[in-house]
Amino acid sequence: MRSSLVAVLAAGAAVVATAQGVDPSLYADLRWRHIGPFRGGRTVGAAGVVQQPNVFYIGVNNGGVWKTTDYGSTWTPIFDDQPTQSIGTIAVAPSDPNTLYVGSGEGLQRPDLSVGDGIYNSTDAGRTWQHLGLRDARQIAAIIVDPGDPNRLFVAALGHPYGANPERGVFRSTDGGRTFEKVLFRDDNTGAIDLAFDPSDARTIYAVLWAARQGPWEYNNAYTGSTSGLFKSADGGSTWQPLTRGLPTTADGLSRIGVGIAPSNPQRIYAWVTAQTSGLYRSDDAGATWTLMNTETRVWGRGDDFANVRVDPSNPDVVYAANTSTYRSTDGGRTFTAIKGAPGGDDYHTIWINPTNPRNILIAADQGATITVNGGETWSSWYNQPTAQMFHVAADNRFPYWLYGGQQESGSAGVRSRSDFGEITLREWQPVGVEEYGYAAPDPLHPGIIYGGKVTRFDERTGDVQNVGPIVVRGGEDRFVRTAPVLFSPADPHVLLYATQFLYRTVNGGRSWTKISGDLSRANPGVPASLGMYADAARKAEHRGVIYAIGPSPLNVNVIWTGSDDGAVNVTRDGGATWTNVTPRELTPWSKVTQIDASHFDQATAYLSASRFRLDDLTPLVFRTRDGGKSWTKITRGLADNASVNVVREDPGRRGLLFAGTEREVYASFDAGDSWQSITLNLPHTSVRDLIVHGDDVAVATHGRGFWILDNITPLRQIGRQAERSAKASAERTAILFKPAVAYRLRRNQNTDTPLPPEVPAAQNPPDGAVIDYYLASDARGPVTLEIRTATGKLVRRYSSDDKLEPYDEKSINVPMYWARPLRTLTASKGMHRFVWDLRYPRPGAVQRDFPISAIYRDTPLEPLGVLALPAVFTVKLTVDGMTLTEALTLKMDPRATITALGLTQQFALATKLADLMNQTFAAIGRQTTSGGQQPAPGRSDTDLEALNTDLATAYDVVEGADRAPTLQATKTVAALEQRVRRLLNSTVR
Repeated sequence: MRSSLVAVLAAGAAVVATAQGVDPSLYADLRWRHIGPFRGGRTVGAAGVVQQPNVFYIGVNNGGVWKTTDYGSTWTPIFDDQPTQSIGTIAVAPSDPNTLYVGSGEGLQRPDLSVGDGIYNSTDAGRTWQHLGLRDARQIAAIIVDPGDPNRLFVAALGHPYGANPERGVFRSTDGGRTFEKVLFRDDNTGAIDLAFDPSDARTIYAVLWAARQGPWEYNNAYTGSTSGLFKSADGGSTWQPLTRGLPTTADGLSRIGVGIAPSNPQRIYAWVTAQTSGLYRSDDAGATWTLMNTETRVWGRGDDFANVRVDPSNPDVVYAANTSTYRSTDGGRTFTAIKGAPGGDDYHTIWINPTNPRNILIAADQGATITVNGGETWSSWYNQPTAQMFHVAADNRFPYWLYGGQQESGSAGVRSRSDFGEITLREWQPVGVEEYGYAAPDPLHPGIIYGGKVTRFDERTGDVQNVGPIVVRGGEDRFVRTAPVLFSPADPHVLLYATQFLYRTVNGGRSWTKISGDLSRANPGVPASLGMYADAARKAEHRGVIYAIGPSPLNVNVIWTGSDDGAVNVTRDGGATWTNVTPRELTPWSKVTQIDASHFDQATAYLSASRFRLDDLTPLVFRTRDGGKSWTKITRGLADNASVNVVREDPGRRGLLFAGTEREVYASFDAGDSWQSITLNLPHTSVRDLIVHGDDVAVATHGRGFWILDNITPLRQIGRQAERSAKASAERTAILFKPAVAYRLRRNQNTDTPLPPEVPAAQNPPDGAVIDYYLASDARGPVTLEIRTATGKLVRRYSSDDKLEPYDEKSINVPMYWARPLRTLTASKGMHRFVWDLRYPRPGAVQRDFPISAIYRDTPLEPLGVLALPAVFTVKLTVDGMTLTEALTLKMDPRATITALGLTQQFALATKLADLMNQTFAAIGRQTTSGGQQPAPGRSDTDLEALNTDLATAYDVVEGADRAPTLQATKTVAALEQRVRRLLNSTVR
């Protein structure tokens, strides 16, 4: 018998030595779990299906592709298995509703975005996908498909957002994307942003070129060139002519243009133009001349962000413009009325109108997608799309814990990690008063108090939000960016830290602050070469950085690390009295320090992640110091070279285990960063902006898919190089039983309210029970068995891979006494497997299987569950082909429960007695049902026995249904039922 993981590994080759640490099959059965919030995030791609008016597609910025078949009542992800989730545009072939084209990359110019890797295509309505090309375009802004030929398409490639590159402009394909030809191109700094066909002639195409660049600093960072403009081709895209008569020119500061053509009159074209004379322009001669129709700021403002204009398919005077609200004009663009979003403003990006029914409209916004089928009178919800763009994640100390963070354009969210109702729904999340771009910092000492933003204090009890930041009115020497770090010191829960370019500290919840540093950014970061032709414009203003990351030591409250967004790293060891610049030599100016994590095991060790994305460089950067910052080692082996790193964290539970989140993956290192390997598993390949280790879980904030949790990482803590080296010692094939994490004795809430309908979005709870992980190096030759035993050796539960899964009703979540089964049957196949013990003894009647127990419970959907085990230390025994492995399992009480140990013992004893009585009546009914050699016959059971057993089940539910000591009346009832059982069984025997 072996009880040690290392001993097991030493016995065989359960771990395969690889260049990147450990065999991924050791953790292959771990799964990420989405918890919400169910609130849509920034969405730009939008398309409907003309032939199927109930079907729509959206492309979410870092959230993938989603499909609805019920007018937006529910949305389903259909792109999760692809290597990028950053989407800028979607097109459905008008002549073939099964042919879709997806352009990756957000298709925007803004200070916060992620890039993609080209064009994708589906010919089966999104069930399967193929990558087509244009990988280095990184930002695909628009795709149009010939109305009569699904293989002829045009693509607007915006290009790199932070650098020059040649794969830009307008591309044409006539073979369904197998090959592309660049047909409109000015230079490496000019991309294409919009496209349109003449509705009456697919050989006539309009295209918009846009020369623009973002700087690495967050504000005053947008620059435009002299090559933007609107172009027209009358020969299928082979040659192009600029349309300039009546439109602003580059001398007028021309920037982005959005174009929309009237389907009922192709001579009528609208252009939303951003320039010194911005506004909505109109042409009535197919673009030959233009007239300025509207100059209202509310309609054209922020044109570089939006600029989408569309025309009613049946009336050329009805035109729509997407801005902070969606506007409609019925007089050819002269005046506009808001139809969606006013007065608050929601930031709308893309409008799609059904060509055969103009009252059927899809809009993509910063809050997700919304659909109207009645011309804007009512709209579908965007609270059914789990595509939130979260910036950071923090957890509180409650049980179950909550995750918190700011959401792009939507304020903030706090989401419970587990629901008492079986699934996480709208009941389990709420706004928490934090600025949308910011951190959220739950108070470790006062549950329900959340700090964040710049800085606010939210009180969950009252809902009030107070500004308690050190800077009341901006305009002084402090510099600000969207995401300012706000976090508590892990060494002292009274200390809250906040940063501009200075570091501030409060110990009284923001009632007063102390500045504990000077300017910790670079003194002269300069203008990076990536700005190229825009560098001269950038030099006209001074650009300085801010502190972007704070790394307080968990071991010493006086040790604090900082990193700036212009590439400076500093450390103090005396609480801020003095600071030392410890910037790694490889960290060049404007390399953003995304996170610093101080070690939980050594004050001289720290890890930092950095991003050069805004310098047009996707190279991953992670550094480690073991001497207090005197020297740094770059630790990036195994990280993909096309995705910058947003966060690195050390596991507080196991030295040397690190986690990193990049623009597309989550990685783990089992050797303190010397090598990395992906643990993305089932997580969509979205931007992971932040990551924390909380207890036995890893939680991430994704910038497009909300919060996700990797439950119970104890297997990751138990594998690594020590185990790997031990495994090399022998060639014997073996098994591993991982030591289980602490389990908690939880109950499903028995609320009898009407359950939420299935179309209401819901996220998964973690497994109910004790998670037991094991690994088989090869398929077992015989059945695999798992036993749970008490400290005295008494058998509690036994499972076998030969077991059959018992009948189970997924919908019976509101009757927890009748809901339970293992997560899956015990598995005997090769690989890592996760099994869940439901913490219960066998259900009454479990050994009496020669007749259907359900015959006794004709009024209840399922049978009673077994008695919940008492908190204790149990032994888990795994037997594989004659080898037995054991580990201890600790079961603890729900921390919220108030029942005493005596009450628990009384409850357990009474419930066990009732279960035993039910087993006796089951056996008697079974004997009567099968008497005379007849086959089992439901309905032939003795009426008195059946009634008695129903009463026993009712009493069992009363006794076992809550964490409360049995009432006096329940105890008396059980005694009376015991007497009935004895009398009835005695009479049956006679």
